[in-house]
Amino acid sequence: MKRRVAILISGRGSNMAALIDAAKAADFPAEIVAVISNRADAAGLEKAAASGIPTLVVESKPFGKDRAGFEAVLQRALDEKQVELICLGGFMRLFTAEFVQRWYGKMLNIHPALLPSFPGLDPHGQALAAGVKISGATVHFVIPETDAGPIVMQGAVTVADDDTSETLSQRILGIEHRIYPEALRLLASGKLRLEGDICKVADGADRDGTLISPRTI
Repeated sequence: MKRRVAILISGRGSNMAALIDAAKAADFPAEIVAVISNRADAAGLEKAAASGIPTLVVESKPFGKDRAGFEAVLQRALDEKQVELICLGGFMRLFTAEFVQRWYGKMLNIHPALLPSFPGLDPHGQALAAGVKISGATVHFVIPETDAGPIVMQGAVTVADDDTSETLSQRILGIEHRIYPEALRLLASGKLRLEGDICKVADGADRDGTLISPRTI
């Protein structure tokens, strides 16, 4: 049985589209049963509908600072769709600790940096200001603290001396579109396990992979 997944978005839904495309494969262990946005003008809603995915808007603005009230409505929508797993795809709304705990180990997010480095806003600018030679993206489980949950998967790119936030962002976006579907595949197929704050993969990892930048050796 395929696991039932909802994608929560607030904007264009770039990673949403990558997840939807991956889930079209017959052997993918999850199906996207809903795309839910907290903004009616989110461009990703149209993309999802064009792919035949049911969409729903649960406006967050009328709730103001009442996060629990918004989450109660959101949870009812998730229950109606019998959602088992959640993927956040640019969802610009903070959750309460209670909601996060309810979905602990079942809710993924992606961040365009190699966490725990550069959490929060403007991770590309943070990376460039720090002068790192490698940056990338991280899929992680969601916990109450921002960009701090157990790491599921990471992908990296080299950082060039002439990179800007825009050029670095575009290269990292390509990595995001590769690792987010694969992280969902691992979760939906039961190959992930949490040991405290550490996420481990049943099949292990490639011990020979290396990435050196700048490459001089």
